[in-house]
This record gives sequence, structure tokens and C-alpha cells, in this order.
Amino acid sequence: MGLKYIETIKSIVLLLLVILSVMFTFTIWTFSPNYEPMEQSQTVDISIAEKKTIDQIIKPNKMIANLKDQVLGTVESSKIETILSEMSTWHVTDLQLVNTDMSKFDVAQVLRQPSQMSLYFPGEVPMLVYDNVLLMEDTNIPEATFNRLVIDWSQSTQLPVVHFLSEAGGLHYQAQVSLQSRSGFLRNVVDVGQSFDEYAEIDRGNAPFLAVPKEPVKTTRNTYLQQEIDPIEFRDALFNDPNAVRRNQVDSTHVEYGDDHAFMDMNTKMKTLRYVMPSAKNREPAIPSELLLSTIDFVNEHGGWTDEFRFAYMNPLSRFVKFQLYADGLPVYSDQSGTNEIKQEWGDLRVHQYIRPYFTLLDFKDTKVEEELLSGVEVAEALRESEELDFDLIEEISVGYYMIRDEDQRLITLQPCWYYLIKDNWFRFMPEAALGGEQIGLE
Repeated sequence: MGLKYIETIKSIVLLLLVILSVMFTFTIWTFSPNYEPMEQSQTVDISIAEKKTIDQIIKPNKMIANLKDQVLGTVESSKIETILSEMSTWHVTDLQLVNTDMSKFDVAQVLRQPSQMSLYFPGEVPMLVYDNVLLMEDTNIPEATFNRLVIDWSQSTQLPVVHFLSEAGGLHYQAQVSLQSRSGFLRNVVDVGQSFDEYAEIDRGNAPFLAVPKEPVKTTRNTYLQQEIDPIEFRDALFNDPNAVRRNQVDSTHVEYGDDHAFMDMNTKMKTLRYVMPSAKNREPAIPSELLLSTIDFVNEHGGWTDEFRFAYMNPLSRFVKFQLYADGLPVYSDQSGTNEIKQEWGDLRVHQYIRPYFTLLDFKDTKVEEELLSGVEVAEALRESEELDFDLIEEISVGYYMIRDEDQRLITLQPCWYYLIKDNWFRFMPEAALGGEQIGLE
């Protein structure tokens, strides 16, 4: 074969290779593989119960209405909710500082003014947190707290005024209210206030303002089934890597879960837990609004509101916050710490200590029993006559539930009782002794 034909064949082969290369390239560019669709990875839900909003957690536990010469009051949830619902439609403006050094006597003077309603909060509430409930339009809300909120409509020709009073800090702020509907305000605040029960102010000179029911209080004793929540749910919620957590049976009533960073002690008899992260400990004072929001967010992250728990107490100096169990609108007290409350102590950015029950209350058959307690006036007079306490130190007298546990039957009975508050500690009034009481305690 001549050289001429060899060159021709080379040219043809080269051309074919070029054509094949172009075809392969085009095929690669346009090829769409028919992959089987991958299953979308499932998000692990660690919520133990429902999350709660701030208005569900921070609530007044009592309202007092001063109407002309009458003092009326209520702890009834439905009436309180009606008023709070109306307040959620307001716009609060022109927030001003009135006083920075109020005594409890000065606060009492404000609380007893006519044509107004006072909302009683069990703990000092940061304004910057309550702004999520009562819309304040001011851009510079102070880092201040209050435990009494007064709705004042004494100037009938003008819009209502709200007063924020702090018995602990001595602060007094006031602001203007812009109503969505004046008829709604009259119907849902003033008229509801007129339906409150008759109360009486207890005369105590310069002591804090104290008003209690004049008539015997009708209430119910309730029994619930204590349903345990699986401790594994809390293990999975609180530890970063549940697979790295080790379980240790300490004794017959204590089980400990732990990894290299934290541990969780479970009291299997009382059904309470204590979660501790030692490295997070910090004793620097906290900013109140940041502390309270952090504690609420922490519980919301794992849906820890297993029953109705409400904000009850906060100490920014020790970075401590407490939420108390409520039933039928009344606080629940217990001799066993941790069975009726959620307590947190915080470090800089994370929780240092978390104490709470790991059970929930379930309605048990028809176990409500109607009961009648002494009137608040009778309780106050019995306490006044007691030689074991200084009556003027009592800050509050109210009805609550005393928790009685039947461990064998796994039943919890909530017994209505009178309680009184002295220096952040609640005591159970013992009518059979007509004096003194049992300290319930508050850290």
C-alpha cells in the first residue's frame, strides 16, 4: 500500500475519533441519571410536652378592684383571662419614671386608690419581657421589674393609665393606654371587676397593702393519677449526645445518667430529677430580662411544661429562677422540694442546674370534693393574734393547694389550704393551732 493511502486512512481514523469524542462529550453533558429518590432524613423531635408562650407562663395570680367604696377581688382564672385578653389589644405609650425610692407603704397608697384594678404577680417581672404580653410602643424600655400592675381609670374623661410598681426595687413607672375600643374596656375590665368577690383591706398601719376575701372560700379537693414520664426522654433532651451517656444505679431510689460534661440524678421515689453542668457555674449577677427569657427558652427547647407551670420568683444576683405548679388557677405547694416546681440556676450562656419533677398529673375518675375554707378575714385575725410571728411582716395571704402523695397508689391529692407570705417564704396556715404554720420555703 502506498504512502498516499496510508495518510488517507490516518486522516479518516482521526476524523472518526474526533466525531466519537464530540458524541461522548455531548452524551455526558446531556445525560440525566434516573436515580431512585432518597428518603428525606427525619428530624428528631425531643419535645416532651407542648411549648408555651410568655403570656401563658407569666400571669397575675390575683386581681383587686377598687370601685367607689368597695374592695373586690378574684383568683378565678376565667375572669383573669378575660381581662388579660382585653389588655393584649392595648397600645401602651409615653412610659415615664415616677419614683425610684418607694417604700411598701408608698406602694400601698397607690394600690388603695379608687377606680382602678391591681394585678398581682408572684415574682418581679422584667418590663422588657412583659412587652411580649402588653405591647409597649416606647423604643427605650428600661431594664426594670414590677410585681404590681395597676389599671387606673379614675380620670373618666381621659384614657386609662397603667402603673408599674416594684415592691422589691421601689420603682414606679406609669404609661398611657391607647384603647382599641372603649366599650370593650368597660365590658371586659370594669364590668368584670364588678363581678369579683367582696374583699376587705386588713388595717396594718405602714405594712404592705393586704386585701383578703370577706366570706368563706368555696373550693375543691382534687385527686390525680401521677403518671411518670420516661427518664430516657429527659436524657435525650438534655444531653448533647445521648449515646455517650452512661447509666449508673446509685441505690434503690437513685439513678444517675452522665457523660464527660454533665450528670442527671433521678430520684425514682419522688419522681424528681436534678441535671447539673458543673463547668457552667457562674456567680456574676445576671440581667433580669435576659435571665428570664433564657430560662423560658431552655424549657421550651425540650417541651418541659408537662403541667401548668407559671413564673414565680427570680433572683438575678444568684442567677436563679423558679416556676411553680398551678392547678385550677391556684399555686401548688409541697413539703418535698422539686415535686411542685421547676428551678434553674444559670451560668453565662447555659444552664448550670435544673431541678424538676418528671411526672404529670392526670385527672383520676370523679374525685373532686367540694370544701369550704375560713374567710380571709378570719385567717388574718388568727394570724394577728399569734404570738409566734410579727403580723406586719406578712406580705400576702392566699389560698393554695397542699400536695399529698400516695406513693403506693401513685395518687396525688391537692388539698386546699390558706398560706401566708413572709420574706419570700410561704407558710401553711394551720387552723387547728390558730397560729404559726409550716414553712414551704422559696430559694
